Amino acid sequence: MIRAKVVKMSEDDLDREALSEAGEILRKGGLVAFPTETVYGLGGNGLDPSASEKIYEAKGRPSDNPLIIHIARMEDLPPIVKEIPEKARRLAEACWPGPLTMIFYKSDIVPLETTGGLDTVAVRFPSNKIAQEMILAGGGYVAAPSANTSGRPSPTEAKHVEEDLGDKIDMIIDGGSVDIGLESTIVDCTVDPPVILRPGYVNQDMLQQVISRVGIDPGLISEDENIRPKAPGMKYRHYAPKAKLILVDGADEKVAAYICGQVQKKQAAGEQVGVICSGETRAMYKEGQIRCIGRRQNEEEIAQHLYAVLRDFDEEDISLIYSETFNTPRIGSAIMNRLIKAAGHEIVEV
Repeated sequence: MIRAKVVKMSEDDLDREALSEAGEILRKGGLVAFPTETVYGLGGNGLDPSASEKIYEAKGRPSDNPLIIHIARMEDLPPIVKEIPEKARRLAEACWPGPLTMIFYKSDIVPLETTGGLDTVAVRFPSNKIAQEMILAGGGYVAAPSANTSGRPSPTEAKHVEEDLGDKIDMIIDGGSVDIGLESTIVDCTVDPPVILRPGYVNQDMLQQVISRVGIDPGLISEDENIRPKAPGMKYRHYAPKAKLILVDGADEKVAAYICGQVQKKQAAGEQVGVICSGETRAMYKEGQIRCIGRRQNEEEIAQHLYAVLRDFDEEDISLIYSETFNTPRIGSAIMNRLIKAAGHEIVEV
């Protein structure tokens, strides 16, 4: 079985030859996984219907789940959208390159295979230099969801991509661990005021500093599987480990007491149980496979470690995971969005 070619580089030491090869793969309709500042992406030519179909097939992703087109120059936005609303232009000036995706009405050159059949297109301009150079080498328009099997925790290192997709794609660019660890914020700019469809590193307050009013889509908290997704991640169970994940919310002491009690019972019944906690509460836990995801005072650390911790449990044959909630001030909504999706909305209040 042919495995993906893996090439290593850093933003400070780009491998121009490998980037040229990656670009050629993309131009010919192949697939390349690459690092961004958020998570690793699985890239194909965003204007080639067959490439988008290959992405869906490689991931096992439902074909009505839209892909994001990644660009690397501001001048490449107008050809793929019908119009750029004034508020979207201001957000682009303030947040691009960076972890913000915006939704526009698509132009005719964007195939429906890329947009999940919608007349809108999601667009992002990543800040990662490897991503930018690969996008330009590949023709300027790279459709890319996260580079993982659909539904699994997103990849924050190249080894995660190899685990999931190593025998299904052409190349993996290993750029080391990503900076943020959570997917981009998605904002629908086809409505006024714009609406957040997926929370991320760029939060509501940051957006409202630029354009005053930004709403939050009710689909973010809906459990209705019949909602048609307007953006990636709005439908289907996402980011999930193989084990059943249960979130426990409440005061620290009550949460720890509940989880400890459940771990004791489940282990006595022969189950392998994992625990996700913060640095502040780590000492409260004595049993189970305990993973400290970071200190609540350092939200970026929690975001960076989230998916890697969920994947670690997969390797350890854990069948049940209890996790604290992380309603931290700045990116807590993004962290909890991912955890709630991973847990299938199962939350215990204590």
